[in-house]
Amino acid sequence: MGIDNLPPLRDVLDRHDLQARKSLGQNFLLDLNLTAKIARQAGDLSGHDILEIGPGPGGLTRGLLAEGARRVVALEKDHRCMAALAEIADANPGRLHVAEADALDFDPASVLNAPVKVVANLPYNVGTELLIRWLTPANWPPFWDSLTLMFQREVAQRIVAEPGDKHYGRLAILANWRCDTYIAMGVPPEAFTPAPKVHSAVVHVTALPKPRYPANQKTLERVVGAAFNQRRKMLRSSLKQVHPNPEEILEIAGIKPTSRAEEISIEGFCALAQALDAK
Repeated sequence: MGIDNLPPLRDVLDRHDLQARKSLGQNFLLDLNLTAKIARQAGDLSGHDILEIGPGPGGLTRGLLAEGARRVVALEKDHRCMAALAEIADANPGRLHVAEADALDFDPASVLNAPVKVVANLPYNVGTELLIRWLTPANWPPFWDSLTLMFQREVAQRIVAEPGDKHYGRLAILANWRCDTYIAMGVPPEAFTPAPKVHSAVVHVTALPKPRYPANQKTLERVVGAAFNQRRKMLRSSLKQVHPNPEEILEIAGIKPTSRAEEISIEGFCALAQALDAK
């Protein structure tokens, strides 16, 4: 039994002559039971608008609709997918809005009604950039309540990493400063068409009402960027990019000058940002 009354996705690909394009970072998920499972990782979808990026032939889109999303707004830049997505929209009157647009150039606030969740199998070539944009808006809380996103497994590990982990860095700090994060499920290469060379994982990110620790966002980004740009160096050396006397701000923040970036907690980096602003 399928999740809806629409044709299997392989039939859709054949009928519309859709082949995934590497230049667009496309890898299609064709197992509708799997796409429904991914949709469920976002929690209760009823009463929410869902933003989906890169729906392709609509496998995850169908999962989101089947799991009860109030409305799905899908952004797709590949014109070849429009006919397949139109068939899903016709089968779900008023519940699917498809925009032929590049997510990097599109303002989702113009078509979404709160509360909003973002659920997407992000194209590999823009996934991290989109995530950083969603994590660093000018105002907090953001337009979204949660993000449920597919990434390459290594990127997923970077998002949820803790101090001391080899994956710990800028992405983990930006994500966990103002959000709760965890890896919801893994997805093997063979689940995709074509199969990528890497494993994937679904990450769930929930926005907190306010940051865990006080800090100016731009200053925090500067400090973290400088620290991890030379992550093997001691902070008294790597932070010279942001202050001529790093040991002074390290002392104010209560951090040993000989510490390295991967050893410092988010609270520690926020203390550094506050110390830098104070000086």
